[in-house]
Amino acid sequence: MSARKSTFALFLGTRALFPASLIRGARQELGDVLKKWGHGTLLLDENATRHGAVETTREGQVYAEFLRANRGRFDGVIVCLANFGDETGAVAALKDAGVPILIHAYPDEMTKMGPEQRRDAYCGKLSVMDVFCQYGVKFTALKPHTVHPTSERFRQNVDHFDRVCQVVRGMRGMVVGAIGARTTPFKTVRIDEAALQRHGVTVETLDLSGVIARVKALSDGDAACKAKADTLRAYANWSGAPGAAFDNLVRLAVVLDALIDEYQMDAVAVRCWTELQQELGISPCVVMSTLNERGLAAACEVDVGNAVLMRALALASGGPVALLDWNNNYGDDDEKCILFHCSAVPAGMMTGPGRIEDHPMLARVVGDGRGFGCNVGRLAPQAFTYGGLLTADGRVKCYLGQGEITKDPIPPEFFGCAGVARVSGLQDVLLYIGRTGQRHHVSVTPGQVQAPLHEALEHYLGFEVAVPSVAQASCR
Repeated sequence: MSARKSTFALFLGTRALFPASLIRGARQELGDVLKKWGHGTLLLDENATRHGAVETTREGQVYAEFLRANRGRFDGVIVCLANFGDETGAVAALKDAGVPILIHAYPDEMTKMGPEQRRDAYCGKLSVMDVFCQYGVKFTALKPHTVHPTSERFRQNVDHFDRVCQVVRGMRGMVVGAIGARTTPFKTVRIDEAALQRHGVTVETLDLSGVIARVKALSDGDAACKAKADTLRAYANWSGAPGAAFDNLVRLAVVLDALIDEYQMDAVAVRCWTELQQELGISPCVVMSTLNERGLAAACEVDVGNAVLMRALALASGGPVALLDWNNNYGDDDEKCILFHCSAVPAGMMTGPGRIEDHPMLARVVGDGRGFGCNVGRLAPQAFTYGGLLTADGRVKCYLGQGEITKDPIPPEFFGCAGVARVSGLQDVLLYIGRTGQRHHVSVTPGQVQAPLHEALEHYLGFEVAVPSVAQASCR
């Protein structure tokens, strides 16, 4: 995925009772540190209002017009209170911002508490938050209550807010493609498209027979096929795969890319068995793996709900994403289990390039040699964030958590891609999943990004979010 950083519109709050020199210093200081950390910034012209800051309702309207004129050029707003600030001007400026808002307040220094130097932003931040709550303006506030912009703690706050903005921007207007009908036995992945639409997520459904027809119509000489063949050869170990299977996987990858572009999809959920095996002699795992590697979520077994959450996870982490099964116990360790899939796991989450093999489970149904495409390997040791999503009673509900893939061994005959996961309170998590009707699938991404993802999904996008090890008590 792109390492793109969010661009922030900077808002400087002020109050005439406090020294204006603090505003000029903050304007320069905040802009400099954000640029250093890779963020673009937009600043109101210093002459547009007094010191380029906002106190009065009229100045707030000037700032609101500044945001309207720059709509689409910023992902979030950082409210900077270099002094107490004014809540009336702030709400006039930001009530229609339409993006996440971080409220930041400068700390006072004990040696600078006279009238010419004191800030009182500690108190002013509470006043701004109070009035924002009264007006229904959604905002982000993080610990500590006041923090200097040049500090490591503020850098961590900006990182959190950056991830919130990435998720909100990427999920609004999201399009997910359901490639084929839900696999008949899998009632576990049923989804309410209307409920998703009310949260701004559009589901486009495509008939799998049309996809297969387009694959068969492509010629080996197609320029897109030649380029895709080079990509796939470099991506995995194909030493045991038949040439015919490789060619059909190349064609399928080209067709999926074309559909993704045609419908402007941000994620796909694919009917991955058994028609593709019967008609084309392939399993689509490695093709989906390449999509997950670049952050375009690809869920197995037409699990549209988890495709949506995979998209959110990828946005929050800025990295690859995978769909796995809560699949096996790991001996009698209550805090560990085996996560597994056939697999569309991206290379960036594996110990090394995968081996392309036949699907030994589906071979019992379609015959040997008809399911090449499984990207076989092992999950690399890493911290990860996980979750699942479903719809129920017209609502979108998801759960989130964090864990780690350990170095514990898995039997060599265990096929697909798997790893041993350690999750604190795992037994409570599993009880929560079962009692609330969540899926046997689990979406995962590298890194610990639960906190910003939780805030983006629940606070800004209106999803219902639970953290199972905490929420479990309510299910007993």
